[in-house]
Parts: sequence; structure tokens; C-alpha cells
Amino acid sequence: MALIKSISGIRGTIGGQAGEALTPVDVVKFAAAYGTWVLQTTGNNTIIVGRDARLSGDMVNKLVCATLQGLGINVVDLGLSTTPTVEMAVPDYKAGGGIILTASHNPKQWNALKLLNHKGEFISDAEGKLVLELADKEAFEFAQVNDLGTYQHDDEALQKHIDMILALPLVDVNAIKEKDFSVAIDCVNSSGGIAIPMLLEALGVHKVEKLFCEPDGNFPHNPEPLPENLREIARVIEKGKFDLGIVVDPDVDRLALVNEDGSMFGEEYTLVAVADYVLKNQVGNTVSNLSSTRALRDVTEKAGGQYYAAAVGEVNVVNMMKAENAIIGGEGNGGIIYPELHYGRDALVGIALFLTHLAKSGISMTRLRASYPNYHISKNKIELTPDVDVDEVLRQMQERYAKQPINTIDGVKIEFDREWVHLRKSNTEPIIRIYAESESNATADHLANKIIADIKEIISAKA
Repeated sequence: MALIKSISGIRGTIGGQAGEALTPVDVVKFAAAYGTWVLQTTGNNTIIVGRDARLSGDMVNKLVCATLQGLGINVVDLGLSTTPTVEMAVPDYKAGGGIILTASHNPKQWNALKLLNHKGEFISDAEGKLVLELADKEAFEFAQVNDLGTYQHDDEALQKHIDMILALPLVDVNAIKEKDFSVAIDCVNSSGGIAIPMLLEALGVHKVEKLFCEPDGNFPHNPEPLPENLREIARVIEKGKFDLGIVVDPDVDRLALVNEDGSMFGEEYTLVAVADYVLKNQVGNTVSNLSSTRALRDVTEKAGGQYYAAAVGEVNVVNMMKAENAIIGGEGNGGIIYPELHYGRDALVGIALFLTHLAKSGISMTRLRASYPNYHISKNKIELTPDVDVDEVLRQMQERYAKQPINTIDGVKIEFDREWVHLRKSNTEPIIRIYAESESNATADHLANKIIADIKEIISAKA
């Protein structure tokens, strides 16, 4: 059993003892703390709620909605929805905030409450700490019977979301229709099974092979859209005549693409390709996190823009995008943030922009992928004993490579010409995560192993 409280929300496994897993008691306690925070900070008594299709979603949804009503809050329930749809509904309703019930890419035994501010963006570090403090102190008071909140269901929010995507100047529905794409989709039996077919139909894509599109929460494979979890759609595309494959995670904020031959386009390159298209039409800046591929920087600078790196985490990327007036940004996990629509990772707008790009390029997926700088990321970690001072290890690594360009906004990132390595400590366990990128897998692995050896040497010297 697991229960993880963080600044962005609460997540855990279903079942077990209160305080040790995501039990009904914990759901009510945390929903009450968040609702109290919204009332105290905004004075607004409307909150939007939406969920993915995981098995526990209906139960958690009922608990959350009833708890908010108990505080005197009016609930607008979007039901089965997507993370970006909830984000957009918050300002549309002029609500005080929103809760998304999803554990994102985690397996079916997990669920979570993800928390939004009145702008429909994830709450900040400081705001998250206030919510946690309210929960710890149980500092909430429920409304009298005449002051209970109302409940309404909105089943139009997803269509509004799609309509706003279609209205974007850079989404060319006619160009997509003319290509008459044949597409295979894998929606991992969650909300994407509703949203992606709706979007494709609106874009004029009618040849759609649906894999795992029944939103019943029975994930047919690990729901994180990584190559090792996408074997079924790869086999289908290999045997058929498809132009591409589209894969989303359970809450539809991450987008992975499959080439026409069944090979992976690469989730790191989802953002690169969409940014390339946007930058072809508008010169501007881009942002991704420190652990994302250098290819975005290359594409941005080639187009005459400037690239900026943010600390890992969507809220950090959004803050950097606002500060640098970026026109496109996101994360290397297939998360597209397109400010012209809203400041949140959104697989739906990513699909629309990518299909427009593919249609206008006139080339295949494999040729499009080959047109971008080719980098490989090696992902590693070192498990340390609790007595190791991780901050001191990172400080000494910074000193050891002081002659190289170094970024310390989130751990230590060291650049070596066209290669880099990023060291980050875990906030929950004694681990240093080591990501290294180079133009070949072998070189990236070699760079990572060199850094790992340096860290072990530093630790041994302290022993």
C-alpha cells in the first residue's frame, strides 16, 4: 500500500489502512482541505471535477463531489474527461479551481487528486504546502444543511475543448481531410477512448483502427506510453497499411506516435515535431525541462528563436514559458503545452497540430522523424544508503565539472558540447537519477557510466 502527499496533490493505491493508502477517509480529508483552500483564497465556491476511466474513479469521484458539496461548494462534474479538458473548463466556468481524478500513467491500482488553481493550471509549491497543512490539521468546517453546495453534470466540456482546437489558426482541418489518413489508436481503455475518436472525426480522419478504446479502466498493458508497452499497436501497424499510430496515457495529457512501419517516433520527439511546425509559422521561444532532448533547442535556434530549460515538472515549465513568452513548450514525455489554447499538457491539441504538420509536409512519418537531429537518452539511477549527503555529492560534482556549462536550477545539469548529463535527487528516497544524452545510445551510456563512477568515487572518499 502507498500514499504519497506532494505539492501537486495526493496519490496512492486503493485499499488498506487510512493514512497508509488512498482510502475513502484520505480522499475526503484531502478534498476537504483543497476545497477549504479554494474558499479561503478565492472566495469562489465553484469547483470543476473530472476523471479518467480507472476502476476506482467512480468511487473517488462520488467521495470528492460530496465532500465539496458538504463545504458549501457548487460542483460541476465533467465525468469521464481528460486532464486538459478539466484545465480548460475551470476558466470557462470562472471557477475557483479544479480537481482531476487520475493517477496519470500509474497502473490501475493507483488513483490521485490533482489540483488546479482558478486559471486551470496546477497549483504552485507554496499553494500545495498550504493545502497539505490544512489536511494535516484537519482545519476545515462543513456547511450547515441550508448552505450545502449544488451538483451539476456537464457532458459538453469535451466538445467545447475540441471546438476550440479546431478554431486554432495553425490547425488546418482541410489539409488533414485531403490526406485521408489511416490511423491506429491505443487509448489504454481510458478517457482517450472517448476523446481521441471524437477529435479525429472532427478533423476528418475516418479510417481509424481502435485498440483498447473501451473506457472501462481495465488497462490492457502498462499505461505509460513507452515503447516497451506499445507492442500491440506496433504489430497492428506493421501488418496493415497505416500512416501512423497515436497513443495516449489514461488522462490524455501525454502523446506518443508510431511510424508507418511500426517503429516508434519517440515520445521525446512529439514536442520537437509539433514545435517545428509552430516555429515554421511563427518565430518565437520554446521551453522544455532539463531532462528533455536537445533536439528542441536545435530546432528552435534553427528557426531563429531562443530555447530555455526549466526545472522538471509541468508547473515549472509553464512558469518558464510565461516568463520567456514561449509560443510552444512541454516535456520530453510527450507533453505538449500550446499557450494559444491553454497552459497545460494537452495530447488533443498535440494530435491536431501534428496531423496538420504531417499533412503539409507531404512525407511519411519515418522521413519526418529522420529530418530531426537524432539524439538518444540514457536513463539511470544510483541507490544510496540513507547516510549519504546527496546535496554534498551534487555540490562536489558541480565543482568537478566547473569548467563545463552547468545549470543548477534542478539538481546539476552539465553540458559537453552537444551532449549533456542531468543529475537529480529523489524527494522521497535516497536516489540520484542520472539522465545522459548523446548522438548514439552507446555514447550516452558511456557518459552516464562515467558520471556514475565519479559519484561512487566521491562517496567512497567520504566513507
